[in-house]
Amino acid sequence: MHYSSITALARDLSARKVSPVEVTRHMLSRIEALEPQLNAYVTVTAERALEQAATAEAEIAAGKYRGPLHGVPLSYKDILYTDFAKTTAGTRIHKDFRPGYTATVIQRLEAAGAVTLGKVKTTEQAYANHHPDVTAPSNPWNAGHWAGSSSSGSGVSVAAGLAFASLGSDTGGSIRFPAAANGVTGLKPTWGRTSRHGAFELAASLDHIGPFARSAEDAGLVLQAMAGADINDPTALTAPVPDYGAEAGQSIAGLRIGIDRAYISEGIDAANVAAIEEAARVLQSLGAVLVDVTVEDWKAAAKAWLPICAPETAAAHAATFPSRRDDYGETLAALIDMGDGYSSREVARAHQTRLGFTAKLNALFRQVDLLLIPATIWRVPDLANWADYAEGDNSEFIRFTGPFDMSGSPTVTMPGGFDRNGLPVAVQLVAPQLCEGRLVRAGSAFQKATDWHLRQPPLAS
Repeated sequence: MHYSSITALARDLSARKVSPVEVTRHMLSRIEALEPQLNAYVTVTAERALEQAATAEAEIAAGKYRGPLHGVPLSYKDILYTDFAKTTAGTRIHKDFRPGYTATVIQRLEAAGAVTLGKVKTTEQAYANHHPDVTAPSNPWNAGHWAGSSSSGSGVSVAAGLAFASLGSDTGGSIRFPAAANGVTGLKPTWGRTSRHGAFELAASLDHIGPFARSAEDAGLVLQAMAGADINDPTALTAPVPDYGAEAGQSIAGLRIGIDRAYISEGIDAANVAAIEEAARVLQSLGAVLVDVTVEDWKAAAKAWLPICAPETAAAHAATFPSRRDDYGETLAALIDMGDGYSSREVARAHQTRLGFTAKLNALFRQVDLLLIPATIWRVPDLANWADYAEGDNSEFIRFTGPFDMSGSPTVTMPGGFDRNGLPVAVQLVAPQLCEGRLVRAGSAFQKATDWHLRQPPLAS
């Protein structure tokens, strides 16, 4: 049951073949059994979950079915405000913070009938590393390897069958990296496609909120329920929300998919390159047309990410840093110090680079419908060697993620194979802004032709 797709579970729930209370009890029991091993959750809202499940069961029995999320248990990254549970943002400063309202995206999912299992762990304020007070989530495929960046709790909870989907955020790769490391599907929407009202900021102009799920179709169903304009977030886009679920069964025949052979291969682990080549073959066999392209200025965009992210992070922490510096972990404190150190000219140049990259990417999307690229440059990192990845210039590390946060482009990251150690390898599709439906269509087609997303980690329970 816990590895069911949302689509399959929704069919059984709506037909009353299974009860929302039964499903929720099963998930809570699984969380209790596996949490000592995985450390994915900060807070489990068991009582609320069972109340919501009982309400869903009564409504479905009365013919008041709300849609495919009705009675489906989900988890949420702990940067998203909840008035029914504390929101710690992975920090010491906010360890007891109880917001006065709930984030718009969670409100919308609960309004669609979703059951809230609880809040899952994040790195400190959604940056690179967990606060020293926090035990990081464990990768369910191999506890000696990285579970991804700030949305690690979200990725682990879905991969391990501790939630049917989860919400995370992505500023420089924090939906893509945990999706890749944990072998699940992550959908980063267009910047502004989902409201950020009630979310702790890392860097406001780069922050995206999106779903983790077991398939592109499931991710589309979650995005469908949470996307759209929000009076409380003036940056939320007002464009109508399409029917992403309807995209899942459509053909990709004739879809033009761009591949930059140098971008996807130079300095990239061979397992990732092989996964991209195989994904290209599968997509072409389904009728897509492969087009050789050049992604211009990606390196400049990746280098410009930090002079934008760091000052925006410093601005977000002005009320508590440096006045409470001792409560911060070293990594986040260093980012804020860096942000305070950039000159106005450096920041201005970074924004100009961002605009230039976005313009060239938009021009590229007049030639193709999607880009096929890796999600990462590496195989899932060994924790013993993590310092080798974390030190110095991060522009190579984020080469397949940061530029598309800069442009605000939507992406889907999916399992595309496994390396020789049995760890997941991911592929990523990038689309023009507001073309999430195209990602769901192509991702679903790929996943109907492959079974990488159906593989399960070797857990004891």
